Amino acid sequence: EVQLVESGGGLVQAGGSLRLSCAASGFTFDGYAIGWFRQAPGKEREGISCISSSDGSTYTADSVKGRFTTIIDNDKNTVYLQMNSLKPEDTAVYYCAADPGTWCPLGYLEVWGQGTLVTVSS
Repeated sequence: EVQLVESGGGLVQAGGSLRLSCAASGFTFDGYAIGWFRQAPGKEREGISCISSSDGSTYTADSVKGRFTTIIDNDKNTVYLQMNSLKPEDTAVYYCAADPGTWCPLGYLEVWGQGTLVTVSS
């Protein structure tokens, strides 16, 4: 079965850090671009980053630039979202998704993960 599994969410105080993982199962990231999204309660889903499996090039949204970093480990078939200097407004369910188009920006999102909740307390 082709799927993405996110992990690493939880409760953290403002100013803290978390690292989310997005692991592929049933396929490899080779040739894919992988994106991170988030959706806060009552808000629309927001795309926050993208990384190409081909060369590791990334795109990061202005809302998290300088605080969030996206990294790919092709050997482990896993993409990480390192989140530093977290703010209460970062509270959301975080999702990863895979696009077979290789390069950012993302296009057709073929596979989605189930999401992991990040809660940042003030």
